[in-house]
Amino acid sequence: MEWNIESIIFYILLGDSIAAVITAFCGGRTWWERTLPKVATELPITRGWALLYHVLVLFIGYILASNHLLTKFW
Repeated sequence: MEWNIESIIFYILLGDSIAAVITAFCGGRTWWERTLPKVATELPITRGWALLYHVLVLFIGYILASNHLLTKFW
């Protein structure tokens, strides 16, 4: 299996979007606001935006997979 730049970027974004969804739905919002208050006022973590981000990343993965550009683990 040979890695390409598209696959590497996709899997980094996928991990980030999964972390955003977990943070938004599992009470990480209070941790985010307590740890980085100045950043949290500019970039609030909300469930809707986290889900939208995750869906967009999955859509990009679908496009890459349908064009046979995505390196798969299976």
